[in-house]
Amino acid sequence: MVANAAIQRWMPLLDMEDTDWRDVIDNNLNGTANTVRAFAPKMVARKKGRFILLSSMQGKHGTKDASSYSASKWGILGLTKSAAMELGEYNITVNALIPGLVDTALTRYEKRVSESFGEQGKVGWLQPDDISPAAVFLASDSAKW
Repeated sequence: MVANAAIQRWMPLLDMEDTDWRDVIDNNLNGTANTVRAFAPKMVARKKGRFILLSSMQGKHGTKDASSYSASKWGILGLTKSAAMELGEYNITVNALIPGLVDTALTRYEKRVSESFGEQGKVGWLQPDDISPAAVFLASDSAKW
């Protein structure tokens, strides 16, 4: 099971309305947790399964004007670690992919690009296909440990 949905509000924390914050947290973090909670019982019954949760480097280092997104992606890291400890005894792995800037509609707009490239100190995009080999590995029996 791959959880790879995300939305983002690109605005300063001081300008953010409660609904802006909640929308991002509900979609990105709560949506991922609810997906794990929905599929885990079926995997536990089979005594086998793989979860691959998509986080982001923004969750590890934060990003100006994207606090809700960064917080949601940091939360996914905590969810991943905790779920892995709980579900490991049932032969279920839980891993997170933590890509950098991926060329998608979510990321490709001028303010996002200029601030993110400024943070990274370089210009470059990952393509979605760059991430898929890691997901395929994590879904395979080779990643069972």
